[in-house]
Formats: sequence, structure tokens, C-alpha cells
Amino acid sequence: MGYRVAVVGATGEVGRAFLKVLEERNFPVDELFLFASERSEGLELTFKGERLKVQALNKVADFKGIDIALFSAGSSISKEYAPRFVSDGAVVIDNSSAWRLDPEVPLVVPEVNPEDVKDHKGIIANPNCSTIQMLVALKPIYDAVGIEAIVVSTYQSVSGAGAKAIRELQEQTRAWCEGKEIPPAKALPKRIAFNVVPQIDVFTENGYTKEELKMLNETRKILHDPHIRVSATCVRVPVFYGHSEAVSVKLKSELSPESAREILSKAKGVVVVDNPLEGQYPLAIEVAGKDEVFVGRIRKDLVFEPGLSMWIVADNIRKGAATNAVQIAELLTQYAMV
Repeated sequence: MGYRVAVVGATGEVGRAFLKVLEERNFPVDELFLFASERSEGLELTFKGERLKVQALNKVADFKGIDIALFSAGSSISKEYAPRFVSDGAVVIDNSSAWRLDPEVPLVVPEVNPEDVKDHKGIIANPNCSTIQMLVALKPIYDAVGIEAIVVSTYQSVSGAGAKAIRELQEQTRAWCEGKEIPPAKALPKRIAFNVVPQIDVFTENGYTKEELKMLNETRKILHDPHIRVSATCVRVPVFYGHSEAVSVKLKSELSPESAREILSKAKGVVVVDNPLEGQYPLAIEVAGKDEVFVGRIRKDLVFEPGLSMWIVADNIRKGAATNAVQIAELLTQYAMV
């Protein structure tokens, strides 16, 4: 059985990744519809060797006949159009922040809380990219011994801020290398080339950014644990693809680094790369284009007792967005919910 699938925001970084992942995972697509803004109308994208034209979303009268819609077009578009797709019979898997904390909308990481898709009422939310990779790595430990608190510092690539941020890093780096004046920041709050920017999204009254609070609130919702504590510092770094995270956790029971490695080596979607004395640990440049979450530098934490520290890396466009969404679509077909 095949499905009629729509991609909303098809020409963006994540939208194009949707097409790659659908094809690579051989998702049963009978017919594919590509939607974007009027600026992209008429552009052609390739799926399984076939050239498909992009339609302007705002010019489509209805969306009847579509089974699954993968959204990555921003919160405002999701809030306006996701209910329309649902009313016309589709299940929407949304990559924006629009629905993540809505109590009526499941927030799903397939390796962590797959059963939650069964509670959907037409919309399923894809978590924040940094939350996804952190929880894929931490859930096996959470299940084994429990986690009371998480302290995480992220090192997030510019692709997480979209194509304009990628171009900004390219242009600033090129100007620096050529000895020219470096263009000012536009897509990002500060110059990113050869710099580290401790701000992702806007600041809130308590001094944390919205991105940092997403990691707290989404972790609690996904784990169904309102008491777990999360303190995040989210940082943009001059890397094109791949988010990295330094994570320390306060455990409820003792767990040795050796046992943690063994647990994680058997966990679905996790690859352990952990032999630092031989220079083996995950690197963003090496995980780009891959779907797994890579974990290394697993060690006893020197502050939390009992506790562990580790280094978690994943491709933010793939597992942090497109792959996770397609995996959710696979769950829907597995549970015969479309």
C-alpha cells in the first residue's frame, strides 16, 4: 500500500532533506506533492528520478486526498495550514515549534516515545533538533537507572538557522580569507565566522533563550516526566552541518561509564564512538549526512554524584529534523493510522 505524501516547505534545507530521506528509506509514496511559497512556484525537484514541480501553497484550494503532510515552513505557516490539511483528511507531521507544547499534540522521537503517535488528533510535532539527539542518547540510561537532572551546552551548526545562515557563514569566511571587509550579521545575531555566539532564538525574562527553554519543556513532555530538571546553554558555532552537545546528568542510581557504553551500544539509533586515547570521539564533520546519534567521551561526572558526562553529536537536518519526521510517518503506517 502506498501513500499520497505532501512536503510543505519543499525548497528549504529540511524540505529537500525530506525528499532524500523518503527515497533512501523507500517510504511507500504513491504520489508526492511539493509546496512552498510563491517565490519557489514552478521550481523542479527530483524524487526517485522524476522531476516534480513545486506548487505555491497559498494558491491551492484544498488538500483532499493527501494522506501525510511533512511540514517544515515555519510556525506561522504551520498554524495557518496544518489545520486545513487535517480537515481535508491528512495527518500532519510538523517540524516547527508551533504545536510542540500543545497538550493535544504528541511530541515524538521514535526511539524514545513511539507509542505517543497513537494519541494524535491529526497533528504530530517533531521536537527541536537539539532535544531529539540528546534524548535518543539519554533515554536508554533514563530507563536503566533514572535521571534527575541534565546540564547541557550545545554547539549548533548554522544550518539549524536555515539557508540564509549557511550563506552568511560562507560569505563571511570567504571575505576573511580574501582580506576583505567581513559582511555584517543578518541571519544570525552576531558575526559567525571564526566566532562563537551564545544566543539561539530570543532571550526571555529569566535570562534563558527560547531555544534553551525548549530543551527543558520538550524533554519533560517527551519523557512524561514533569520533574526532570534541565539547564541548557545553546550556542551557535561556525559549522555547516551537525550539532554537538556536552551533557552531564545526575542519575538516580549509580551507573559506571563501562555499563553506560554497553547500554548505549545496544540502543536503537545510537552509535558509540568512545576511545579518546586513540583520538576516537564523534565529530560534526564526520556525522553529517548520517541518521544515527553518535555518543562518546562517556565518563564519570565530577560534580553530580551519581552522574555521567558525555559528548553527543548528530546531523541536525537529518535526525534532528527530516529523518525523525519520516520515522514518525513510518510509525503511522506501522500502526495503520493513515
